[in-house]
Amino acid sequence: MDASTAAVLSNKLLQLCNGAIYDENKAVYALHDEKLEALKEIVDTAQGNSLLVFYNFQHDRDRIKKALSRMKLRIGELKTPEDIEAWNTGKLDILLAHPASAAYGLNLQDGGHIVVWFGLNWSLELYQQANARLHRQGQTETVIVQHLVTQGGMDEQVMEALQGKEATQDALLNALKARIEEYKQEEEDANNEAKAL
Repeated sequence: MDASTAAVLSNKLLQLCNGAIYDENKAVYALHDEKLEALKEIVDTAQGNSLLVFYNFQHDRDRIKKALSRMKLRIGELKTPEDIEAWNTGKLDILLAHPASAAYGLNLQDGGHIVVWFGLNWSLELYQQANARLHRQGQTETVIVQHLVTQGGMDEQVMEALQGKEATQDALLNALKARIEEYKQEEEDANNEAKAL
């Protein structure tokens, strides 16, 4: 396997964590099934609840479908409005989605309340928006977000980076809110002072 840049190496290491890797000709080499086995355990313990499963690479999607098909589950992929309808009306046990295809504007909260991240990516925006597909107005259950993370692998670094980005973003938003409140108070004080004169 060749990794000519840090970004390519990062993607290869993320693929490795997920259990399969592309070579330079896009051929897929399966290396392990650890995450697939963990996903099956989550399905078993979900007590019949549907799962929204996010994958990062096409080979992840294909391997998930193959592994879960043996469990006699109704599996769909997020591609069309019909897929959304099938999910929201309880006709699917598993909805597979790439986070980029589920990032904005989709209402998936009627189909379930459990998110499983099979494969991670570095984008906090995609991560938050994808999770928000279930955590929306109209959701009647507590949303559960589970991450399949390979211990000692690149997955751990991605999780740390996402948490760090989220903390930074939250700190920035809190600082902006505080500044807006401060500005409003200064404006109110100035208005009150003007009225007193």
